[in-house]
Amino acid sequence: MSHIIEIKNLKKYFGNTKAVDDISFSVEEGNLFAFLGLNGAGKSTTINILVGVLKKDSGECFVNNISIDEISKILPNIGIVFQSSVLDKNLSVYDNLKYRAMLYGMDKRKFEENLEYFIDKLDLKQILKKQFDKLSGGQKRKVDIVRALLHKPKILILDEPTTGLDPKTRKLVWDMINEFRKATNLTVILTTHYMEEANIADNVVIIDAGKIVAEGSPLALKNKYASDFIKAYKYDKKLLSILENANIPYKKDKSYLEIKFKNTNDAKNFLVEHSELFKDIEIVKGSMDDVFLSVTGKNLKENV
Repeated sequence: MSHIIEIKNLKKYFGNTKAVDDISFSVEEGNLFAFLGLNGAGKSTTINILVGVLKKDSGECFVNNISIDEISKILPNIGIVFQSSVLDKNLSVYDNLKYRAMLYGMDKRKFEENLEYFIDKLDLKQILKKQFDKLSGGQKRKVDIVRALLHKPKILILDEPTTGLDPKTRKLVWDMINEFRKATNLTVILTTHYMEEANIADNVVIIDAGKIVAEGSPLALKNKYASDFIKAYKYDKKLLSILENANIPYKKDKSYLEIKFKNTNDAKNFLVEHSELFKDIEIVKGSMDDVFLSVTGKNLKENV
């Protein structure tokens, strides 16, 4: 795979605030890349630099092997979904999308052809003639995503794309994005506070106070920074004394016993050694929430 985005020693300061403090990372073409951090951690600043909204102080940024110093050559290959919609609230959905297509130099035939794909995938037919401001939050978000993908970019940037959506609409949006990724080798950069979205990423970068504090696949990060648990629903009472003698942390609930281990191997070895004491169990891997808390000392959910 080739790097479609390459960032080297990027810095952006606002007075004494180090919004982006000497960060470096790359994104592979066709991947889903998740950028995690609290509000003010530096995620949006980095993205705004990538798309030319902000000027970097120093460092290098390349998109599709083109320096962001030549941003006009980069923007036609990028689609962006911001946290707040940039569409005209007084126009219909159809007119909003038509005028956005014109900005990308698309003729009417190409616009209609591309739009038809999204009408089918996201069930947009009934809202095309509706005024954008009259739509529900979920409908508005779907139209925003169509607006960003209408010109079939190489890179889609999603800044908290499913905030406020119900689970059904969130799944519909992600099914469409993933299908589009497979069909076009689309690269997706995602900022999110939904850990289930971070879990499906190919690679995750966690940023805190302008610095990268962890990077890797969700599985690698969980293996490195999060504990694993054995949940025992039926077990021999002798297990409790064994855990206490071995100083293994556990929590007793009404319906199960939760035993904490550093990693999967420790949990597996304990199960093998004491298999006769367990009747009904499951091994639960640590979550991305656990990873975030471990590397930053902060709870991502508290910042939502």
